[in-house]
Amino acid sequence: MNFQQVTFPYTGPYLLVRTNQGRFIIDFDNKQLVWSQSVKENAANEDWNKHSRHLAYTLSNNLFVTTNDGKTIQVTNEPEGIVCGQSVHRNEFGIEKGTFWSPSGKLLAFYRMDETMVTDYPQVNTATRIATLEPQKYPMAGMTSHKVTVGIFNPASGTTIYLQAGDPTDRYFTNISWTPDEKKIFVIELNRDQNHAEIVRYDAATGIREDLVYEERHDKYVEPQHPLEFLPWDNKTCVYQSRKDGYNHLYLLNTATNEMKQLTHGEWEVQELIGFNSSAKEILILSTETSPLQSNVFAVETKTGATHLLGYEGGTHQVNLCSNGKYLIDSYVSHSIPHNIDVLSSNHKRQKPVNLFAAENPYKDYAMPEISVGTLKAADGMTDLYYRLVKPLNFNPNKKYPAIIYVYGGPHAQMIKDRMNYGISGWDIYMAQEGYVMLTVDSRGSANRGLAFENVIFRQLGVEEMKDQMKGVDFLRELGFVDMNRLGIHGWSYGGFMTTNLMLTHNDVFKVAVAGGPVIDWSYYEVMYGERYMDTPQQNPDGYKNADLKQKAGRLKGRLDIVIGGNDPTCVPQHSISFLRSCIDAGTHPDFFVYPGDGHNMRGLDRVHLYEHVTRYFMEHLN
Repeated sequence: MNFQQVTFPYTGPYLLVRTNQGRFIIDFDNKQLVWSQSVKENAANEDWNKHSRHLAYTLSNNLFVTTNDGKTIQVTNEPEGIVCGQSVHRNEFGIEKGTFWSPSGKLLAFYRMDETMVTDYPQVNTATRIATLEPQKYPMAGMTSHKVTVGIFNPASGTTIYLQAGDPTDRYFTNISWTPDEKKIFVIELNRDQNHAEIVRYDAATGIREDLVYEERHDKYVEPQHPLEFLPWDNKTCVYQSRKDGYNHLYLLNTATNEMKQLTHGEWEVQELIGFNSSAKEILILSTETSPLQSNVFAVETKTGATHLLGYEGGTHQVNLCSNGKYLIDSYVSHSIPHNIDVLSSNHKRQKPVNLFAAENPYKDYAMPEISVGTLKAADGMTDLYYRLVKPLNFNPNKKYPAIIYVYGGPHAQMIKDRMNYGISGWDIYMAQEGYVMLTVDSRGSANRGLAFENVIFRQLGVEEMKDQMKGVDFLRELGFVDMNRLGIHGWSYGGFMTTNLMLTHNDVFKVAVAGGPVIDWSYYEVMYGERYMDTPQQNPDGYKNADLKQKAGRLKGRLDIVIGGNDPTCVPQHSISFLRSCIDAGTHPDFFVYPGDGHNMRGLDRVHLYEHVTRYFMEHLN
């Protein structure tokens, strides 16, 4: 028997053991097995409810439920091209799964996604004797997208109804949530332009659309990321998260009157709703209230919106809340703390953290380069940008060193955080030991700085964030110890797009670049992410043309290495292959390296090989 997971879903002496054979609940006081449930071979997307002990899962493209007494029910029986019980809309809008149990686990909401109208992208499996076509459904920007509906299955009756939401064409159904009494279900619905969100209430028994509870519009985009969460002490009031005032904050929505009240305020972001302290009537969150580089634990009073810090101030925290809401396990790191785990009271008036674990510094026996964090002005002359600078080991200010900028620059990512060594990777440290200056700048467009900071990139990807990265170049020049004739740049995904763009646009500045999994032409990228930031190619032809790096292929002067996974499902190989064609036509000569069979990122030994490859490229061409 292969043990995969042990959890404690209940109060009392019970633990849940997940193995390759099934789930087992054990009374560890009496050393007895009190319940078990077998698992089907090849079951995927498992979703188990601790109250009903029903299990939802998928086999291929269909949804199944195994009840707590071991009965298995096939919920859907759909043909190829229709997928049930799995994540939809390409995992955008905070969607990570396709099934949603009601609070008691008696009813199951699930996604049904019709992809039959979506174009196939021809991924190829080169590991077979003759290469095999393995097409992938991939809706590119401006093209036909899939259609999603929401079903509700009742295991007791074996019946399924679907929400009567109307024509699903060019609509996104996001962030499904149940009312505490399980009679209603809420869906945050979004138009394809992604500038108009609606919170809609449905009757869970009939699927009838009952009410438009609330709507939110923005001239650029609205991006719902979180479902409604009801206050445990008030079954008519729920928490809604929105950036409508410029930062992600908590709002209290009265579902009886449809009134919305803002609860938290300030130029900082709520990053996560952890849970609730019912006795104090407080909401527990992670936020950037202390610093944009940090992620700290706060209690929020629901009457006043006042916030109170819990536990250690500083660093980056991950928190687990116990089932009764009274205590938290706080796991955190900072630039000076390798890893601590504390137990906290969720009552900010009775805080006495108990330390469970304090790790030693894993670098304590190694010679480490100097790592510093500071700010520089963005290209707008007003906004502060955070940078991380790593000086070479045994630094000599009288020497001239080659430098490499590691870049991402896009939404939903933040490179510089108050983590161990400020979030630096082991590769940066290694390159500093080899005599390179390493710089990273979180330009406008990146995460945790508010909506205006992010959406400056709207309809013109690669413009403002590239200006900010060039401010990083100015910063390196002003240091005096960087050899500006030996400047390199490296990034992956959006960072690969930025790397290639910077290399081509500023071809007199950068000598060497390694671009991993780069977006080359945003019209080849998927609908949900691409259209949020660029609109469609039909609506924004100039923006797409300006961000099309094929148009700049003739500007390549230095050494550029394009590295991709041969079966990348996120940034499909067509990006890089089309760029090679443009370079050939323009008479320029990039390098190209493919990891056959790999996806958007390399894993395992391939990742070791990747960093060996990247390191060799810089050492051969930037020294």
